[in-house]
Amino acid sequence: MNKIPEIVIIGGGFGGMTLIQKLKNKPVKITLIDKYNHHNFQPLLYQVATCGLSATSVASPFRRMFKGYRNFSFHLAEVTQIDRKNNRVETTIGSFSYDYLVIATGSEANYYGNQQLARNSLVMKSLDDALTIRNTLLEQFERATVFKTAEEKKIVLNFVIIGGGATGVELAGALAEFKSHIIAKDYPEIEPSLMNIHLIEAGNRLLPAMTAGASAKSADFLTRMGVKLWLSTMVKDYDGTNVTLTDGTVLRSAFFIWSAGVKGAIIPGLPEEAVDHGRIRVDEFHQIAGCHNIYSIGDVAAMVTPQTPKGHPMLAFPAMQQGNNLAVNLLNCIKEKPLRKFKYLDLGTLATVGRHKAVADLPFLSTQGFFAWFLWMGLHLMRITGFRNRLKALSDWIWNYFNYAFTYRIITRPSCPGNNVNLNG
Repeated sequence: MNKIPEIVIIGGGFGGMTLIQKLKNKPVKITLIDKYNHHNFQPLLYQVATCGLSATSVASPFRRMFKGYRNFSFHLAEVTQIDRKNNRVETTIGSFSYDYLVIATGSEANYYGNQQLARNSLVMKSLDDALTIRNTLLEQFERATVFKTAEEKKIVLNFVIIGGGATGVELAGALAEFKSHIIAKDYPEIEPSLMNIHLIEAGNRLLPAMTAGASAKSADFLTRMGVKLWLSTMVKDYDGTNVTLTDGTVLRSAFFIWSAGVKGAIIPGLPEEAVDHGRIRVDEFHQIAGCHNIYSIGDVAAMVTPQTPKGHPMLAFPAMQQGNNLAVNLLNCIKEKPLRKFKYLDLGTLATVGRHKAVADLPFLSTQGFFAWFLWMGLHLMRITGFRNRLKALSDWIWNYFNYAFTYRIITRPSCPGNNVNLNG
């Protein structure tokens, strides 16, 4: 009897999820290994972090997503090593053999070697990260009610976001709306003007991947919403209380989110020449150099060509398209048919700043304001995994739209808002 090929997929992000969907009930055995038991819709994590959506609206358990797939199995584990010689992956729960291996581990924060930033920063890559940010955000307001003077309150109400990409812009906008609509109602002890939001970007404009018009409009939106923009400015250090900028400025803050850089989540065991600038180099068929049966897709993969010298954007759409193409190639490889080169179809980029405020660069138009905001909402709603999740997100958006509710203002970890912030610097 012919052996059914075993495909091991590491990571259930957009690329891995799409690949599994395309291989549903095909003549292959699929094993997904992930350190979380769910897929999270990363573009909306910032709304979980800022109390706008519940965690269950943006996450779906893998076992529920792929229920009915006769050729699928899932294991909750972290991969520690790839054994290329024996076609095995080593994990925290044991080893798994493969005929074909797909690395779709996504990205992680890149602190460019600064260990102090790594220790003290908040990041937003996982659902757990988003809930940590939500808890920290709400704890800051509770701490502020304890302090007596305005100067003391200002320190815990200084919110610093590093990175002017889509994540930083959307977080800053959401915090500005929180300031406008929640503080006066929920925290009468706090004067809203004491809350300051700083968005720091090393480049000379926000949203560098978008057009100059979109960048300028997003900056205009945020400035009018009260966000303090620091362009052409870098962070030198952060010790948990003091944010030191390269121009010598020191900001006092106990809430510091790093979204300034990412790199691929690399697994040990790949050839040295396959890893370049924090990503795995792949060819136009998604195959890793020097590995005849190992492939990579999504944020961790860099398909370097004359058209894409830095690889494709680390976004959901390229990952999903790569998952689609790799499914075809894996089946073709098994059948000994020619492989299909990957061709990326750029569907555009959108970013939202707040209610009725968004920017969109699409193949057929560029627009800002209400129409872009409506497009952003519709597109993200369609891409959320699962009908129940889409319905839940839509109902939360409608409720928040009419009530300015920021419904999920719940601290989910034990917390005592005592004076544990270094006010003396």
